[in-house]
Amino acid sequence: MNIMVTGGAGFIGSALIRYLISHTDHKVINVDKLTYAGNLAALESVAANPRYAFEQVDICNRAELDRILNFYQIDLVMHLAAESHVDRSIDKPAAFIETNILGTYTLLEACRCYRQQLPAKAQAGFRFHHISTDEVYGDLADSEELFTETTAYAPSSPYSASKAASDHLVRAWLRTYDLPAVITNCSNNYGPYQYREKLIPLIIERAIAGQPLPVYGDGQQIRDWLYVDDHVRALYLVATQGKTGETYNIGGHNELTNLEVIEQICSILDELKPSAVAGIKHYRELITFVPDRPGHDIRYAIDASKIARTLGWTPIETFETGIKKTVNWYLDIGK
Repeated sequence: MNIMVTGGAGFIGSALIRYLISHTDHKVINVDKLTYAGNLAALESVAANPRYAFEQVDICNRAELDRILNFYQIDLVMHLAAESHVDRSIDKPAAFIETNILGTYTLLEACRCYRQQLPAKAQAGFRFHHISTDEVYGDLADSEELFTETTAYAPSSPYSASKAASDHLVRAWLRTYDLPAVITNCSNNYGPYQYREKLIPLIIERAIAGQPLPVYGDGQQIRDWLYVDDHVRALYLVATQGKTGETYNIGGHNELTNLEVIEQICSILDELKPSAVAGIKHYRELITFVPDRPGHDIRYAIDASKIARTLGWTPIETFETGIKKTVNWYLDIGK
């Protein structure tokens, strides 16, 4: 197939492209406008591969999307391009509305029109895979339950609201225009190449530098952590074997409080790179509690039994193995 990956220079997108080039025979076209979070260095290992191409294009640019779809004769679109940081969405929501909602609309329309002019066999084989987040479901603070594919949407932040809107657009284009689509909603990802504004790389880098480790509120917010390589395996399975019209939740089965995550990182660093900061024997001494952010959801937790039951996917990494790999990677690139 010819696979178009939007947001392919991002954290998850680049991991997906590395997987596709390394583990499949497909051609991959990376479409990314290279915002602050885009990182082509994450694709150095595949950049020279003849099955890989890069197009620096904004998904809001309809003419360029039309050109790419037709020039490369795209069979599958895997749509990851999005503004994704909650704190940034609170401070400056406009970019989230533009990219996540208008960009998804523009891409859907480009794909609809492109597919309509394909031969019947190619039309039947075309697919749109929308990659989303568990944050669209809102907060499980007062519940022991897990997010399922039928959980009602209740987004809390401008980011999660924009992703919820994009999910609804995809379902509408499926229902109204018969655009073959699947949706995945994942839990918090982590691993190599993640941009430093996210919790885990932020804590690793600040700890190594001997800087305070900020913890929102009391640090008891619970997230389900998913190693990025496990996630991209699931994405490929859904894109190629998932049932059209279905939604699949992807989770790591690793529910931890933010404070527990930070303390585990500190313990690993104590073992691998003992602190050289004067007066600091253990990295956890750098933990600093700061005021909570507005509308901070207390708990996310995914029920990933559907994808396990129907497609045979389960995560390989536990949080303990995945976080140690991640810390080691950050230590290695700092050498």
